[in-house]
Amino acid sequence: MTMSRSVLAAALALALAAPAAWAQGAPPAPTVAVATPLARKVTQWDEYTGRFEAREQVEVRARVSGFIDQIHFRDGQMINRGDLLFTIDQRPYLLSVEVARAEVARSRAQVALAENEVERAEGLTRSQSITVRDLDTRKANLSSARASQQAAEANLKSAELNLEWTQVRAPIAGRISDRKVDAGNLVAGGQAGANLLTTIVSLDPVTFVFEASEADYIRYSRLMQAGTRSSGRDNPVAVQVRLADETEWKREGRMDFVDNQLNARSGTIRGRAVFDNKDQFLTPGTFGRMRLFGGEFDALLVPDGVIVSDQTRKVVLTVGADGKVVPKPVTLGPIVDGLRVVRSGLAATDRVIVNGIANPMVRPGATVNPQPGEIKVAGR
Repeated sequence: MTMSRSVLAAALALALAAPAAWAQGAPPAPTVAVATPLARKVTQWDEYTGRFEAREQVEVRARVSGFIDQIHFRDGQMINRGDLLFTIDQRPYLLSVEVARAEVARSRAQVALAENEVERAEGLTRSQSITVRDLDTRKANLSSARASQQAAEANLKSAELNLEWTQVRAPIAGRISDRKVDAGNLVAGGQAGANLLTTIVSLDPVTFVFEASEADYIRYSRLMQAGTRSSGRDNPVAVQVRLADETEWKREGRMDFVDNQLNARSGTIRGRAVFDNKDQFLTPGTFGRMRLFGGEFDALLVPDGVIVSDQTRKVVLTVGADGKVVPKPVTLGPIVDGLRVVRSGLAATDRVIVNGIANPMVRPGATVNPQPGEIKVAGR
């Protein structure tokens, strides 16, 4: 019995001493660096994908019919406004001009004869050699002759215009496509059914067309009403664009058009910006990424590396007043000056863990040893 009591006393003493021993051997709380979010007024840039289009595009068609006599351009070359592109066989139209000129000469002779007859009739009427009715008839003949002269002169102008149209010239400056017909082919001209000869697109300036969502359009309208953003319809709002292989926004342009209604099917509205293209590098049809000024707002910024994922949420780990890690679900915005914008979920007084987050012991609910840290803007 005495032995049993001594063993029990020893075991009890051991059990009472164990927590103290364990406490002495427990690892210390991990050290982390904490800092409050950086509060700044940031500029929001909304990004859109779009396509470059020619500011002017023309389908070149003949206005008169005939055989293509000559072609005066090289496929794909740059041309100026008024350059001669095609010549249609002019001989039938030259003959039409000669016939029209002869008709004008004949009508002028008839007018001169009718004027002389009216003049003589007026003198004979005063001497009562002819009746007033005869005078009226001669005056009517004069009016008819003058009308015939006007018609003949109009026919001459029409014939000369048709002759001019046998020389098909470039209506705009730009880059021409390839020829759709070769010399020797008969082409139909006129307002309907005219053959396509080639196409021309202008290159400087060039436009960028994109679609903005209904939500963005309403937000822009609200900003315009508040006076914090000008209208893209009435003012040349600045925009920037970059191509697929570019990382910086070096190409600058301006808004020049917003459509008058939203597309009922897609819920978007079409916008257009203009860009200088003096080096002719931007080609119609090329895709690009454009960003548009979306207003300014107060925001909290944190390093992008402190944001962790919790299933479908984005979370920022903070340290509470009791030294324990507290996760804060956040709504994120774009990156500005190397820092991530936090739209909601954080307060300006929250202590965000900015260093030490990779330690596996730093997890929600764990006790940590917070030390002062700092959030810096990139490059500063």
